[in-house]
Amino acid sequence: MPAPLVVAVVGPTAAGKSDLAVALSRRLGGEVVNVDAMQVYRGMDIGTAKITGPERHGVRHHLLDVLDVTETATVAEFQELARAAIDDCIGRGVVPVLAGGSALYVRAILDDFVFPGTDPVVRDRLEAELEQHGSGVLHQQLAAKDPKAAEQILPSNGRRIVRALEVIELTGGPYVATLPEHRYVYPGAVQLGLDVPRPVLDERIDRRVDRMFDAGFVAEVRGLLNKGLIEGKTANRALGYSQVIALLNGELDEAQARERTAQATRRFARRQDSWFRKDDRISWLPYDAPDLVEKAFQVLRRTAMAQGNRDGAGGVVELEGPGHHSGAVDARG
Repeated sequence: MPAPLVVAVVGPTAAGKSDLAVALSRRLGGEVVNVDAMQVYRGMDIGTAKITGPERHGVRHHLLDVLDVTETATVAEFQELARAAIDDCIGRGVVPVLAGGSALYVRAILDDFVFPGTDPVVRDRLEAELEQHGSGVLHQQLAAKDPKAAEQILPSNGRRIVRALEVIELTGGPYVATLPEHRYVYPGAVQLGLDVPRPVLDERIDRRVDRMFDAGFVAEVRGLLNKGLIEGKTANRALGYSQVIALLNGELDEAQARERTAQATRRFARRQDSWFRKDDRISWLPYDAPDLVEKAFQVLRRTAMAQGNRDGAGGVVELEGPGHHSGAVDARG
């Protein structure tokens, strides 16, 4: 019997991952599992481009709006939540379709990824240093101890810098070395990447940022400040939110906030794409293909056939979900 299918739609921000995940879920009879670290927060809707109710087309979504902005979710905690959602889907015979742009989170969920432990004393000391000296100073420390890790973590991401320094201190080795090999914990996993030419992606990001501000992004952030956004260790670091906070503090005007949000998002998208390109298990699809969903299904069929050949599981592999006519796909072609 073939392993249960687990689909992950990956790629840079503004590539169209949410729409493809919904389309695949509708065809498969599946459900979407959000793996965007910031869309877990209630009220962070406009700035995270969270998919709206109508855009979900009745498809159930997991891990949206599960935390307040004052709460913090580590990668390890997110891994536990996401795997529980995936296992719930599989247990009900539903195909989980992951959608998100963080390569670290996707790998933590799909791969055999065991996190090093933590030490409250070390963590508290590093967080005190972060509070006193700022993330830039700690990033310099990280660069001296593990240059590769420093290349992969933004100087402004104090939380991840602290975690990297903690792991280095506890393990005595580099932080990057703690990342796992490419080995799925879900044998039926398939990753589909959306390929967008960089100039096109930059333009899509600029348009998205303009839509966000026009849709009331500033008002959203103002409301979240009243709910403790500043006190949270994670949520206020989301793209765009720190820029709008600076706007509300009088440090930027709106034009500057828009431009800095777009610049930061473009840089983030480049890093996302670079990380995903290192994973040769991802099948890349043109984002604007008129038959995008069918192309995605071709990849799923090829994967099903390869899995059937490896496992000796005959030629028929379930791909279509409830309510569809075919019921199964012939893995021989």
